[in-house]
Amino acid sequence: MRIRVPDSPPRSAPRRWTTAELRAEGVSQRSLAHLVAVGALLRVRRGQYVVFDTPPAMADAARLGGRLDCVSLLAFLGVFVHHGAGTHVQITPGASRLPEPGPASRRHWRATEAADSDLCAPIVEALVQACRCQPTRSAIATLDSALHLGLIDDEGLSAVFARLPASFRAIRGLLDGRCESGPETLVRLMLRMLGCTVDVQVEIRGVGRVDFVVDGWLIIECDSEAHHSGWDQQRRDRRRDLAAAALGYTTIRPLAEDVLFHADDVFAQLRDILATGRTGRRGALKSSDLRARDRGSAGSGVSVSDRRNSVRRTAAAAA
Repeated sequence: MRIRVPDSPPRSAPRRWTTAELRAEGVSQRSLAHLVAVGALLRVRRGQYVVFDTPPAMADAARLGGRLDCVSLLAFLGVFVHHGAGTHVQITPGASRLPEPGPASRRHWRATEAADSDLCAPIVEALVQACRCQPTRSAIATLDSALHLGLIDDEGLSAVFARLPASFRAIRGLLDGRCESGPETLVRLMLRMLGCTVDVQVEIRGVGRVDFVVDGWLIIECDSEAHHSGWDQQRRDRRRDLAAAALGYTTIRPLAEDVLFHADDVFAQLRDILATGRTGRRGALKSSDLRARDRGSAGSGVSVSDRRNSVRRTAAAAA
């Protein structure tokens, strides 16, 4: 829609405006100076402007002569990224008179399907770049997160892998959009390395939905401060853990910060817990008894009586 109100900035999705485009929208030179003076428009580069409420990360990318890209754009959209320091910006090859980027900025020189006025790279391009900029496990977690949030579907995922080198194709089979956070994906990959049977997002009657059930007996919940710091939530967690224990499960709750920043320690702890549990339980609980919430399937979970009978058999065998 063309805006013909000379004393107001153009209103639209975040974008970059040139002086010529503003003139075409009916903004005179005098009005333009006034809008900049009162902060309604921000001058990001010579002859280029953004509206006052443009997200700061996008405005910074425009000042650098490009578009918000890669892990910076994904983090802005709520997608998990593990290695995302600084501002990542897409720059079109041939661009000139660009300011020197700061030490925390990173330029990605490549062609784009974005329009000249866009402040963000397309989501597929950003995901491709993020896979290149992060270690493999972090890239898998980023793709899982984008799938879980519905930012891409199978078609979009195919477009991502079509743009990546062939060496990346092996990781497609490792993706699982049911994982609700980056730490969950990272723990799932650890468990895969340990050769476990892992059921994701499992409903257990009397307990509720849990992140993972491993080898049929170990519940793993990946806790973060954002969702488990309050006492009300901690009370609910403890009651759930007791209910699960009554059914014969063991519950552990690795902290998200440890998964992200002390991964080797968490991996070693998982390995030792699983080794001890396998020795002591002798198959008391079977993963076939579970009902995983797989791709929207609904289920009532595992019956309490089945779990109690299984625990009794285990106790008798141990005696």
